[in-house]
Amino acid sequence: MLESSETINSKVEFDSSNIKLNEGFYWAKSQALKYVFTGDTVGDWYEASLPSRYAFCMRDVAHQSTGAQVLGLYKFNKNMLEKFAQNISEKRDWCSYWEINKFDSPAPVDYKSDEDFWYNLPANFDILDCCYRQYQWTGDRDYINSDVFLNFYERTVEDYIKAWDINNDGIMEHKGPVNYRGIASYMEDCVGTIDNFVGHDMICAQYAGFMAYATILKLNGDVQKSKIYEEKAENLKDMFNSKWWSDDRQSYYGFTCLDGEFYIPKGCDDDFNTASSMPLYFGIAEGSHKIKKALKSVISCKGTNVESMSYFPEILYRYGCSDEAYKYLMKLIDPALKRREYPEVSYAVIGSIATGMMGIKPDAKNRLVETTGRLTCDVDWTEIKNLPVLGNEITVKHKGVYETSFINITGTPITWRAMFKGKVDTILVNDTEVKAKWETKQDGQTYSYSGVEVDTNERYTAKINI
Repeated sequence: MLESSETINSKVEFDSSNIKLNEGFYWAKSQALKYVFTGDTVGDWYEASLPSRYAFCMRDVAHQSTGAQVLGLYKFNKNMLEKFAQNISEKRDWCSYWEINKFDSPAPVDYKSDEDFWYNLPANFDILDCCYRQYQWTGDRDYINSDVFLNFYERTVEDYIKAWDINNDGIMEHKGPVNYRGIASYMEDCVGTIDNFVGHDMICAQYAGFMAYATILKLNGDVQKSKIYEEKAENLKDMFNSKWWSDDRQSYYGFTCLDGEFYIPKGCDDDFNTASSMPLYFGIAEGSHKIKKALKSVISCKGTNVESMSYFPEILYRYGCSDEAYKYLMKLIDPALKRREYPEVSYAVIGSIATGMMGIKPDAKNRLVETTGRLTCDVDWTEIKNLPVLGNEITVKHKGVYETSFINITGTPITWRAMFKGKVDTILVNDTEVKAKWETKQDGQTYSYSGVEVDTNERYTAKINI
């Protein structure tokens, strides 16, 4: 029996100078909580697939998990991720169940038998990367040292690859007579239409999975093994950015086919290539020229499904395109958007506001929370309250891109790193001048920052002169 989502208490609040943004946040919060359930055989879960299926699938959970954490659904995230980890199986060539329903069974629409089931090959690596991000947000060490998760990680980076690597090049390929058992991409519209041997996003996800696993190994003290997977990740990145880039089209390829030829899916025009967003999302895109071209493709997209669009704001915020990110955020919360009710949209909105606009980035190992205000001319100030992070609740308020306040509401002391775009010599922290440090971020820009330990009920304000 489903328990009403109204009993799920999410304390997080949001406010800003922009009424439409505020309305969008609370629409997303309300919509997301409608998909949250307890009391079923599967345990605590939220819908992360077509709602009529009463289920959650691997890709959607990996993408929805940050928004769910912001809403306080960390127990739900952990339960669902554990279900995927527990069900990895040699009988399925080290795949898990792509989609699990409320009865704690593989969704019948996707699973008939271990020989006949739907599966997108990027999924294992996407979940591995997601588990590491959940560790960063929660500090829950089960994500980095429990037997269930470690078995999933180890099987994924070793046995899973071997089971699907037909030509022994270290990259997984589609195989077998069932064209949807081991799809080489998340681009499902190409299933059965071309002999898609390797998908670009398969390599992107594998890179992110290797990097996450390398960090987990390092956190557990296995530095030597960590270096092996860092090297594997860097080799993938080098290969992808050389062989998978089209100088003629000035974009990444979407697939390689059985004959070894590279392929850009039909329907991609000169403005938007569907192979542009995932290299940015998983962080494998390298070189300012390639990154700028991929960003331009995403920004100029004239139309795509809501699943793909739900990634755009967080990608664009991460790479310093705040104005364009805000525009896509407004599209996702627009009541006129078709299929806006799809669960991924509301969770992605919540996640994008927290990690993108508010620039909140936790670091579990150092019990640190970084903030970067990425406000535009449409938004003078923003504030997120009662945000659950690292076992604490915090409040963060930005005034433009020059002032941020931080309150540690509950929990033990936590280090706050106030980050500002640009290079300044000093930062005012509670009206005291502090020498700034500098860092170059993923967007290629230099940022100035200062750190301070914040005890329970303490409030600090940091600002720069602009």
